[in-house]
Amino acid sequence: MVKSFKGEMEKVPKVDAAPKITVEDYMAKRLITFSPDQSIMDAISILLKNKISGGPVVNDQNELIGIISEGDCLKEIVKGKYDNIPTLTGTVSEHMAADVVSIAPETNVFEVAKMFLNKRLRRFPVVRNGKLVGQISQKDVMQAVTNLKSRTW
Repeated sequence: MVKSFKGEMEKVPKVDAAPKITVEDYMAKRLITFSPDQSIMDAISILLKNKISGGPVVNDQNELIGIISEGDCLKEIVKGKYDNIPTLTGTVSEHMAADVVSIAPETNVFEVAKMFLNKRLRRFPVVRNGKLVGQISQKDVMQAVTNLKSRTW
């Protein structure tokens, strides 16, 4: 009779390749939002006062309709200088980006990290059933990853 030299194999628990850490676990939920009919000057003041670089634009039903950013505001500032018009005119809806990439709260943060690299955006609004429920930034994703224990990688 031949005996195996391997001995008994230890049973290793199955571990998924990527931990299931969702956007909902790390997204910001208390957001500064903008209304499409707000003046662009009001939007600039809010961005500066709150030291943020942009934010979601929502309608009265809290549906995401765009994003207003510092870049959008800067375009209006440059236009005013070019036209020699010192006041900034218009509404948020006239200057916001309307073609917005949003994500679901169930999305894995590792997938979002790839999206940040591929799309070169600073933030993603998080939408559930058409309603804005949060926002996740690159910093939020980095925080999620640093909270992982090394054995879960």
